[in-house]
Amino acid sequence: MKKNIINEEKERRIEESTRKWVNGFNAVEQELIKENLSVNINNWGELTPLVKGDYVVVWGSNGEFNGEVDEVNYEKETAIVDGKEFDIYELEKEQDFLPMWGTMWTFGDRIDEEWARRHLVKMAELGFRIYEYYPTGTLYFGIDGCGYSFYEAHWIPLYKARGLRWHEIDK
Repeated sequence: MKKNIINEEKERRIEESTRKWVNGFNAVEQELIKENLSVNINNWGELTPLVKGDYVVVWGSNGEFNGEVDEVNYEKETAIVDGKEFDIYELEKEQDFLPMWGTMWTFGDRIDEEWARRHLVKMAELGFRIYEYYPTGTLYFGIDGCGYSFYEAHWIPLYKARGLRWHEIDK
């Protein structure tokens, strides 16, 4: 029983620390990004790498093939889609240009942004889509989902992946 109480307290502190961290991010309404895109779409690029679970379209001589990515090998630059191997550059994700959630974020701290640039695959695996605004070099990221806890599904796993330990109590 004592172990459960300790684990619950740790999880509560992790969530509290994650909320403080995320509250330091800059929230940007997607409408502002859409307006900027309409002025010059070439100012923006999506950096989100292909990851397991992405739905893709493969255009080939036999027409269109749709499937789900089973595995990605970045060293070989290949992906397995429904049991078939493809060059990752032959695959196009089935998605709108921007995530479905109407808010995107930038990190409040440059160190977090530098970490994200080095860990784009990890961010994508955690369900984030990542973009760069070329004129300033700023990373923007969003979530392609709704109707569930972003904290449980995205923010807390990102906090843990980032290696933050704000939740630990000094003895």
